[in-house]
Amino acid sequence: MPSQNEIDRYFPQNFILYLPKDVVSGDFYWFYRLKNKILFAVADCTGHGVPGAFMSVLGISILNQIVLSHKNISAGGILDLLREHVMKSLHQTGTSGEQKDGMDIALCILDLSTSQLQFAGAYNPLYLIRKGKLINFPGDRMPIGIDPIEEKPFKNHDIILKNDDMLYLFSDGFADQFGGEKGKKFKYKPFRELLISASKLAIQDQKNVIHQAFHEWKWSHGQVDDILIMGIHYTVQ
Repeated sequence: MPSQNEIDRYFPQNFILYLPKDVVSGDFYWFYRLKNKILFAVADCTGHGVPGAFMSVLGISILNQIVLSHKNISAGGILDLLREHVMKSLHQTGTSGEQKDGMDIALCILDLSTSQLQFAGAYNPLYLIRKGKLINFPGDRMPIGIDPIEEKPFKNHDIILKNDDMLYLFSDGFADQFGGEKGKKFKYKPFRELLISASKLAIQDQKNVIHQAFHEWKWSHGQVDDILIMGIHYTVQ
């Protein structure tokens, strides 16, 4: 995965909260510079630990291969090709009983010269917080992998970013964590409220507050999944 220094070079105000359930993780983040465009993603692969980590390596490798081979491609187009390559690599044909491994992902392409952001998602959304209000850009309800219904093209969202926008990409590990006095899932509504509250803080304080909230909620319960949250504070360059 990319180094923090590499990400800081283009997004000085960012944080990555990365808490694998085991030593290695099925969640991964990806970052790529292509001329005046920055491509970045957060993905959640099937499983965790070693099986999830193998899927992560496969996903990162395929993403790098796609952008090297297709210089002018949309976020949705990248996910279309990623799905095609994953299905081919895992020999998925849709026959009964075969493995349904794959990944959920949120992927963005930011044009630094125009502040235009493209977003495409496989289940995973993009949250944009602007002036204290959260805008949810949902991912398509299709995985990167074999779909039991039909593989349709992924939708491409075009967004013009404004100064001080906060972007959040994440896996489902935080919202699915059991905890609290009743041992229930954290869920997405409280997760969105946590992000809205944290978005008012300096970027590293955001990470600390979100991390602390996770531990307080988890309490005596074991961590059930990998946790990955990427936050980016956008400033017009």
